[in-house]
Amino acid sequence: MVALRLGVGLLLLVLAVLLTRNLWLGALGHALVEDDGPAKADAVVVLGGDQWGMRLETAARLVRLGFAPVVLISGAPAAYGANEADLAIPYIVRQGYPAEWFVALRNQAMSTREECFLLLPELRRRGVRSVILVTSDFHTARAARIFRAAERALGCRLEMRVVPAPDRYFHAGSWWRNREGRKTALNEWEKTIANAVGI
Repeated sequence: MVALRLGVGLLLLVLAVLLTRNLWLGALGHALVEDDGPAKADAVVVLGGDQWGMRLETAARLVRLGFAPVVLISGAPAAYGANEADLAIPYIVRQGYPAEWFVALRNQAMSTREECFLLLPELRRRGVRSVILVTSDFHTARAARIFRAAERALGCRLEMRVVPAPDRYFHAGSWWRNREGRKTALNEWEKTIANAVGI
């Protein structure tokens, strides 16, 4: 009798999970995204790691709309000895934006944490006091936490707003519907948990 009750309870639990999967999977996707909306700032900072240019295009639109005068592009070594920031500027110019809006910030960062610790002293050196941080939507919540932690560790005081760029495959409310979306979300959750436990 106990085994039957446990079996029925387990079956009901499985059914509840299946029937509500769109709700909790969507919540998992939305938990990765932070969106403060834009406001006037000294600069837009684009984090590296976007092979499609969507972060850069989002940043360029913010400058076009008058939220900031310049886009600072973080770039690490990319393919064939080129730096990502050096590849980004010709790309965005081909999209119709003026080259003078963009400044390459070349670095050797291998993680978001390393990138933030390299960017913050450079922002301070340039006299930047407020930024719009642009990265892929799935990366915004983790990047914002890392950036703020780096600020505290370095004793920086920077006004920051986070603006997400769309991703080709990840959509917070339906990421599980395509293979690349699933890979992106699961990879980001793995990194989020690793950061939370200090790995």
